[in-house]
Amino acid sequence: MSAPKQHAAALHPVNQGAPPTAERRYRPEVQGLRALAVVLVVVYHVWLGRVSGGVDVFLLISAFLLTGSFVRKAEAGRALALGRYWLHMFKRLLPAVAVVLLAVLAAAAVLLPASVRQDLIGQTWASLFYVQNWALANNAVDYLAADHSAASPLQHFWSLSIQGQVFILWPLIFAAAVLLARLTGKSCRLILAAIFTTVFAASLTFSVWETGANQAYAYFDTRTRLWEFALGSLLALALPYLRLGRRARILLGWAGVIAMLSCGIILQVQQQFPGYLALWPTLAAAAVIAAGDTGTRAGADHWLKAKPLVMLGNNSYALYLWHWPVLVFWLIASKQENAGIVDGAVVVAVSLLLAVLTTKLVEVPLREWAWPQTAPWRSAMVLAASFALVAAPLAGWQARVDAQAEAVRLQSIADNPGALSLDPDFEMASATQALVKPAPSDMDQEWAQLDEPCEEGVAPAAGNLLEKHCKQIGSADGAAKTLVVLGDSHAMQWTAALGPVALANDWHVVTVLKMGCRYGAEDPDRSEGCNEFNQAAGDYVMDLMPDAVFTVASVTRESVPDETLAGGYDDGVRGFAEAGIQVLAMRDNPRFEFDMFKCLESNDFNAQACHVPRSQLLTETSPLEGLEARIPGVRVLDMSDQFCFEDACPGIIGNVIVYKDHDHLNRTYLETTSHVLAERILAVTGWEGVTVPGTT
Repeated sequence: MSAPKQHAAALHPVNQGAPPTAERRYRPEVQGLRALAVVLVVVYHVWLGRVSGGVDVFLLISAFLLTGSFVRKAEAGRALALGRYWLHMFKRLLPAVAVVLLAVLAAAAVLLPASVRQDLIGQTWASLFYVQNWALANNAVDYLAADHSAASPLQHFWSLSIQGQVFILWPLIFAAAVLLARLTGKSCRLILAAIFTTVFAASLTFSVWETGANQAYAYFDTRTRLWEFALGSLLALALPYLRLGRRARILLGWAGVIAMLSCGIILQVQQQFPGYLALWPTLAAAAVIAAGDTGTRAGADHWLKAKPLVMLGNNSYALYLWHWPVLVFWLIASKQENAGIVDGAVVVAVSLLLAVLTTKLVEVPLREWAWPQTAPWRSAMVLAASFALVAAPLAGWQARVDAQAEAVRLQSIADNPGALSLDPDFEMASATQALVKPAPSDMDQEWAQLDEPCEEGVAPAAGNLLEKHCKQIGSADGAAKTLVVLGDSHAMQWTAALGPVALANDWHVVTVLKMGCRYGAEDPDRSEGCNEFNQAAGDYVMDLMPDAVFTVASVTRESVPDETLAGGYDDGVRGFAEAGIQVLAMRDNPRFEFDMFKCLESNDFNAQACHVPRSQLLTETSPLEGLEARIPGVRVLDMSDQFCFEDACPGIIGNVIVYKDHDHLNRTYLETTSHVLAERILAVTGWEGVTVPGTT
């Protein structure tokens, strides 16, 4: 977002290969361009909820200014002084970041529920270290990530993180180019042009590919954005050589401004950025910069140099920092999904006020403070103090959250028996002192743990569609039984209960799972990819010939007793049964129209809150009834009595939270059902010598 102030925006020809004319050192129209970009970002975020392309303009401007500064040094024969540059750069950027991060932490302590604070703590660390884009990229494509419906107040730090990374990388490229110029006698500018052309081509190609293959990850990936910086650098290198007439520059400037303003309106870019569509705003900004000073009132630069726009450009970094958290916290406090015209205007006004105050009271004083500029160690002290200003309270908050979670983990089984409390003979401790388990900060860990890849001899062949989807519990070596779990997240969740049974009985459990893909034969209601995966999974089972296959055979609906058999289920498992493989067909668990965990959290984990009548969730007659008769070898498992009473399905049983969201069961709770699951598997299969967890 922010590059050095524009005293370093020009190129200065000195040595061989220098441009024929000098560039202006200060370009107010570029500050106006910053203002236009930040206005687009803020307006689109607050009112339209769409991508504007304004951030891409900031990336290009940053590289343009950075390249001009370093090339001028190189061509003047001055030392690049990378260490001093990095200290100076981050000394300017980090103080404002620290102020905003502290404000976000304070607001989060008041407005955000405990369950999202752990995630916010992690994002604050990521923002502080300029790696927030990678944290968001990994979370964006993680099916198992917690459902934090409200956007993170630090989500916008992704672009600042990418810029911070480039502010470290680009000077290294300049240093390498200077060294190559000395060794080869070639022009440093020419070498840089070759390097940045290569970066531009490679990054843009990769960006187009990854955007098509995995847009959620590509949006935050530094590699998909490097070409935007490379374009800004190439513009800085080429600009002194451009020879355009006044009329051409007037047309070019206005074409660029119009293209910038129209990008988010004309292009539906949310699911297609960055890719090739990001060329629109970046080339538009490049056109405005290339047009330069037209020397006439008819030029776009005359408008961009207007004092209000230049002043807004001077505050653009702080405005970008503030607008997003102000918007997010307002939406949380007002319990709205979107801002209206009036309250959106208030959000913008408050953000602008905070931006001006931050610039005036933090950025400018530190930039003009002479003491840190006299020695690198003094700049390092300012940088360290800014970092510590956030790191100290953040570490303290994280320690308190971790301590609270650990206190919950250390509670006895009598405090948090979960499904064990359904046994009338179980003696539960008084729940008045015990905390509900799991702790809110541990909710991200409530998926079944399947981190061990399948061992050799069991793993699908390299290149197989299932290769990266095969996990296991236990080992094939000496296994008494082998089970394969097929399906989606609803099958995966049951491995939390199946795991203890498997370990107690030396079973080898292999999971072949694809999230969002319920197992069954080919079905037109499934995606082509899901059908292909299920076909491959069925072939895999027939090759392996396990003792049993475990699936979730039915599909429930949200708060409607409309429960059906999974599409193509009969045909999907009939071949297993005919081959002598027992099929354990589990009935699906209830689904809710609301997030059960969030409902409980908003009601202070009152065990009586958020109950839903069983009749609104599950059919009286299971859709699996008659399945065993139709396909001999299928064994039906129904565990619905472990999370629903006769009259209702609660969110807390035995002082343990049952659901992690609107339809998935918590790992901690399912572990307490393992003894019942073992007994029912034994009952339907007739396997002998099965040990029931918790009974020995």
